[in-house]
Amino acid sequence: MTAKLTISKLAEAAGVSIETIRYYQRRSLLDEPPKPLGGQRRYSVEQAKRVRFIKRAQALGFLLDEVGALLTLETSSCSDTRALAVRKLILIEQKMADLAAMHQALGNLVQQCDAGDGDAACPIIDVLERD
Repeated sequence: MTAKLTISKLAEAAGVSIETIRYYQRRSLLDEPPKPLGGQRRYSVEQAKRVRFIKRAQALGFLLDEVGALLTLETSSCSDTRALAVRKLILIEQKMADLAAMHQALGNLVQQCDAGDGDAACPIIDVLERD
């Protein structure tokens, strides 16, 4: 695992910003290589793969703490990783149900506005002002 990428080349190879790399280092998701005397830190291609792993996991809805757990499971059994993914899937399904309910409620309010005469108070504002 030869370290030959500068932080800017690592960011470019992984499709993220330099600040993202630094943030992942602060969150202990990515090791910060030692800085040679008078030189720049060098990163490996493996570290670029790790950053892409993190981004893919985030795209699936995993929070960075959960990504950290996934990274520790890299060498564990698939059942441990599956259990984490199932928990995330359940949370996503709950969010989808909540979003569907919000969609329905807001849609009903918009329909009430459409049915109004324009002079009456806005039903959306009325609902939001209720105690």
